[in-house]
Amino acid sequence: MKFKNYKNIILFVCLLALVSITFFDFFRIDLTSDKRYSISTQTKDLMKNVAAPLDIVVYLEGDLNPGFLRLKKSTTELLEELSVYSKKPINIRYVNPSMADNTEQREKKYTELQSKGLIPTEVYERDKEGKSIQKIIFPWIEISYNGKTIPVCLLKNIRGNSGEENLNISIENLEFEITDAIRQLTNKIVNKIAFIEGHGELNEAQTYDISKSLSRYFQIDRGKIGTDASILNDYKAIIIAKPQQPFSENEKFIIDQYIMNGGRVLWLLDGVRVAKENLSTTGMSPAMELDVNLNDQLFKYGVRINPILLQDVQCVSVPVNIAPANATPQFEPTPWYYGPLLLTSPKSTVTRNITEVKADFCSGIDIVGENANLNFNLLLATSDNTHIVGTPATINLNEIPKPTDKAYFNLSFVPVAVEINGIFPSNFSNRILPTEITNKLPFRNESVKTRQIFVADGDIIRNETNGIASDSTTFPLGFDRYMNQQFGNKDFIQNAVLYLTDNDGWMQLRSRTIQLRLLNKKITQSDRTFWQIINVLLPIVFLIIFGIGYQMLRKRKYTR
Repeated sequence: MKFKNYKNIILFVCLLALVSITFFDFFRIDLTSDKRYSISTQTKDLMKNVAAPLDIVVYLEGDLNPGFLRLKKSTTELLEELSVYSKKPINIRYVNPSMADNTEQREKKYTELQSKGLIPTEVYERDKEGKSIQKIIFPWIEISYNGKTIPVCLLKNIRGNSGEENLNISIENLEFEITDAIRQLTNKIVNKIAFIEGHGELNEAQTYDISKSLSRYFQIDRGKIGTDASILNDYKAIIIAKPQQPFSENEKFIIDQYIMNGGRVLWLLDGVRVAKENLSTTGMSPAMELDVNLNDQLFKYGVRINPILLQDVQCVSVPVNIAPANATPQFEPTPWYYGPLLLTSPKSTVTRNITEVKADFCSGIDIVGENANLNFNLLLATSDNTHIVGTPATINLNEIPKPTDKAYFNLSFVPVAVEINGIFPSNFSNRILPTEITNKLPFRNESVKTRQIFVADGDIIRNETNGIASDSTTFPLGFDRYMNQQFGNKDFIQNAVLYLTDNDGWMQLRSRTIQLRLLNKKITQSDRTFWQIINVLLPIVFLIIFGIGYQMLRKRKYTR
């Protein structure tokens, strides 16, 4: 009897301790193998620092198919998880954009949402009778904080993926996309990045679209380097976009020491000079090596941009007039092998889950030297049907190889962009240093740990424009107006800059993977009734068996 009392006391003390622990220290346990219900430490810290209530409107509502229901459920679970860790309340409201009294009001709602940048998704389904049904879905949420609002697209649409794969990728990216918007809203410190000028780089109009996207995160400056060694010190990263004239030794030294002190650089360099204006007029152009006096510096950092042009069967299409002379023009889409659609690496946080990147007269990159202090990661490459055109050469639009010519397209996966991180050696070690430099810091022979990204095509960051001056129109970066398709250029450049400036590991959220577990559609259709009966009746049978057994045990115990 005493033992039983002690047992009850011990149980009471344990329960009291457990209640005390949960009262003073909150915790949650995720037992899933891929940790799909967990959020990162960075996200928890972010939510603890939110200084005002967050208002979130979810437009993914209404009559949704199972895939979009899963996306909505994952979004709801994540928002609820964020509210648990948030210092301030999160007010979540669900709105069905298709809910209206008549068609006119519904169209008015659609127009209002699209005017705010919320682009709808058209979903085509078949009902039980086999009729095709079109549904308009807005896979968006709006996050408001202190009077500012940012829309967040929940759906990733990667060309070539199935609907289920794109929905799974969308779920994997939910935490990054939503917390990225919250960081933009709550961020009090605005870091600076800079576009380097003075060597014929792309101008402000040619980089307008990416500058507009990056301005949500950074203050963006443009300017020449000069001779002041401290001119780059305040910048988290610099972008060198398609230079055409040589860099001076003074400028190279300032960039080198900027890197040695932890600076990050996004290099977008052409290996070959092509006169594109000649192609449009005569159909021919010389292709010559482009030397901007950076080869020695890049070689020291571990890369070489080869003076070659890459042709690829996986490429964009351009309209070509196939009508005879003096006849009415008749344009037909023709493969443009000098405009490859570059494959993206699924292993890098920069390129994971983005569609192909459109290039134009791109070159190849080689990794050179053996440096144990550096790590190399491939970002972009051509397909397995690639041809290399050496320089000097003449580009002739009338000489179009056949895509089935395996002897011509005989190379595979030529690297076009790489990321290198670690400790870089200085290009000016054991050399006479420039004397015209002012405001020098103590010279460093090697860098602190830092990162650089090298891309062998300057046009990857260039957006197309149409018209002149105030009458010009800027097309989105990566949009091909002839194919009417959006490629991954903007995502690539934006991710590259965010990765270079990321010191807290935010970009690692893009590496999250959730295993896609799909039902066998053939079995679910043919055995639908059987599985419905199993799911409905089997639990009831188990409950009946348990109830009968429990009563029998009680009867046997208390009738003795």
